[in-house]
Amino acid sequence: MTMTAQAGVSKNASPFVYGPEEAAVLEALRSGQYNHSGITDDFETRIAEFLEAPETVAVASGTAALHIALLAAGVGPGHEVIVPSFTFCATVQAVLAAGARPRFIEVNPRTLCIESRDVLDALTPHTRAVLPVLYGGRAVDLTDAQPALAERRISVVEDAAHAFGSYQGPCRVGATGALTCFSFGPIKNLTCGLGGMLVPRTPHEADICRRLRGLGIVEPPARRAKTTTYTVDGFGLRAQMSSLNAAIGVAQLAHFSETEAKRRALWRTYAAALQDVPGLALVDVDVDRSVPHLCAVRVLRGRDRVFHTLRERGIGVGTHYPPNHLQPAFAQWHRPLPATEQVGREIMTLPFHQHLTEADVARVADELRRALASETVR
Repeated sequence: MTMTAQAGVSKNASPFVYGPEEAAVLEALRSGQYNHSGITDDFETRIAEFLEAPETVAVASGTAALHIALLAAGVGPGHEVIVPSFTFCATVQAVLAAGARPRFIEVNPRTLCIESRDVLDALTPHTRAVLPVLYGGRAVDLTDAQPALAERRISVVEDAAHAFGSYQGPCRVGATGALTCFSFGPIKNLTCGLGGMLVPRTPHEADICRRLRGLGIVEPPARRAKTTTYTVDGFGLRAQMSSLNAAIGVAQLAHFSETEAKRRALWRTYAAALQDVPGLALVDVDVDRSVPHLCAVRVLRGRDRVFHTLRERGIGVGTHYPPNHLQPAFAQWHRPLPATEQVGREIMTLPFHQHLTEADVARVADELRRALASETVR
């Protein structure tokens, strides 16, 4: 699929479909089974095989995955979860939904990810989990913090919404031993239209996650359909992934090698076009080991004016994200985070989706250079 340079950079990022998704959804519609079905089970199996993970648990959204993962890790009232302020607000809302409170920490301004030393500095007697956010698709390595976390029985719950397909060392994210959560929303690296996935650490944890996603019902859907009763043994949510969404995911996964190559090529094209641009810092996603979800830059002077100039010129830039510790909803957990606050004043994300061409990227880079040059002469 190609688009004109004007359309490719001015429209908001849109899902990229390869073609078989339509037939897959039609087949799911005709099956008459729109809730969790055998198609959902098949999608879980295929994702587990792709990741080389023992098993996966499909859910309705990435936010639901985070909520369920935190509950499965034993997070609840009275607990703190260490989380970067620099993330989408859904990450923090999942902490609150579990009954816990966020303890915000800084990110490295170069990668926009948390680091072990900041995690260790933030530990308190109430810490129950650490929630690293794999910003832009970059894996987060907390190896240096792991001994202290293990000693205190603190879980690592990865928000890998941006990072499906990325690697940490020789393993794909999701197969490294952490309790990992993916999002398969409309513009993620792999889309189901809407959906999410957990990668549990143990068979017991997988069982807990499945009960939590299905209203606390013990029996799986296929078995329940063949019995006259079922057992509810605890709290649960209605957070199953529908067969319609799973069908899209199965079709998408078959083309993921193309997705991976295209996203890496786009990011590298941006990196080459923006090399040595004064007043601009490209956020490093470790592209050789990542499947990039974003191309983010820090505008070191006059971000807001540059942002509005580009929007006026038809370039669909964004700001991912405003820091959460400055949001009214989370004000009671505010801590001074000067590095994050600086990043929040500088961050800007460039158009980044698989409809883009090299000509689109060149136009974005040219317009960004002009906007920055205008800012320099102010």
